[in-house]
Amino acid sequence: MLDYLVGMLSREFDVVAAVGDGGSVLIEAQRVHPDLLVLDVSMPVMGGIAAADRLRAIGSTAKVVFVTMHHDREFVQESCALGVVGFVVKDRLVSDLMPAIRSVLAGQSFVSSSVR
Repeated sequence: MLDYLVGMLSREFDVVAAVGDGGSVLIEAQRVHPDLLVLDVSMPVMGGIAAADRLRAIGSTAKVVFVTMHHDREFVQESCALGVVGFVVKDRLVSDLMPAIRSVLAGQSFVSSSVR
């Protein structure tokens, strides 16, 4: 899935790092200071929620888009406290990820329409 995402994103954006687990996210985010992070909520080692929380605690200003299987609005509301402003449900990845990233980079929020 990581290779697929990198391929899709690199058509329009500069992908400065791609990692497969939350621990590596922390390391790479501190190294490259990205404008935006696309985080899977269910990454190994450390999930996306914990990684986003830790990044905020150390001063990261990167905007965050979560890729998730969760369709629950409560999950979205809880994540907003971490500064997450983009939520793409995995079954809408192809149609929603690029618009989500564009919206978040423009200062707007984005939530897949299938979130209840």
